[in-house]
Amino acid sequence: MSRQIFRRFRPVLITVAFAVALGCSSTPEVEDYAELPSAEELYQQGLDALEDGGKVLWFFDTTDYQGAIDAFQDVVDNYPYSEYATLAELRIADAFFQQELWDEALSYYRDFAELHPDHERVPYTVFQAAMCHYKQARDEHRDQTATRKALGFLDQVITDYPYSPEAAEAETLWRDLRTRLAKHTMGIADFYLERQEFQSAADRYRSVLNEYPGLGLDADALYKLGVCYSNMSLDDEAQRVFQVILENYQGSEVAEAAQDWVPSAN
Repeated sequence: MSRQIFRRFRPVLITVAFAVALGCSSTPEVEDYAELPSAEELYQQGLDALEDGGKVLWFFDTTDYQGAIDAFQDVVDNYPYSEYATLAELRIADAFFQQELWDEALSYYRDFAELHPDHERVPYTVFQAAMCHYKQARDEHRDQTATRKALGFLDQVITDYPYSPEAAEAETLWRDLRTRLAKHTMGIADFYLERQEFQSAADRYRSVLNEYPGLGLDADALYKLGVCYSNMSLDDEAQRVFQVILENYQGSEVAEAAQDWVPSAN
């Protein structure tokens, strides 16, 4: 009789045993979740990873950037609505920037500005985006694509956040980069002038005067533009240019050179 009862309730016993086993197997997941550090603790782990490192012999960096990034990313992934998540996003961008991983840093700085448009650190991220391009910019004799991209972000800082802490530095760098572009254009103009391609040279000198005025290249660009006009038999235009030089740059070497092209000045 007992054997029949056992057979009758055997499926029930098996089901109960399976449920117990399943419950036991899920216990570690609950424990793992309970052991997850808080957002503040994870964020501090990231900060500690950045602060514990440093330069050895002035060139070998022992900072655990990846460990810091992982900790900050854990904050973002596990506590997306925490104030620390926002700070962690910024720290990740800075960690990439410190490693000179410009493209990665740029991506995070741009994402931060797009995701948190009203955050007080947005001007900083826009300026840092400019710096990512600036760090990749080449000298005035080479391609200036990165320089122009940097200027785009600097314009944004100066125009949209004129009272931010970054605005003053942005203006200084903005002027330096525009001067670089002006010299780049002057170099191309000089190249054409040396080869007596006067129309192409004149176009570039006018570009310097129209797009980059007040950067210290105006007098030189005007003089060379006048030379181009003279060689193109555009005498009236040339005389007007040389006269502008004589009136505005008296006593300069450029003015002395311009006198040789103005009959009335001799």
